[in-house]
Amino acid sequence: MLAPKAASGTKEDPNLVPSITNKRIVGCICEEDNSAVIWFWLHKGETQRCPSCGTHYKLVPHQLAH
Repeated sequence: MLAPKAASGTKEDPNLVPSITNKRIVGCICEEDNSAVIWFWLHKGETQRCPSCGTHYKLVPHQLAH
């Protein structure tokens, strides 16, 4: 799987997360020096927020090369 491309993480500029399915588990570190990872499911559709820090993520379709 591909790692998400960094963005500002706002509602207007969410982190885009590629996925070949309709959902993907995402780990958010929240702060640069944080050692804990907040895991949550990201679902196709609307932009979603990390439950801890509020960073926005959006699932985008990705096709595997044949």
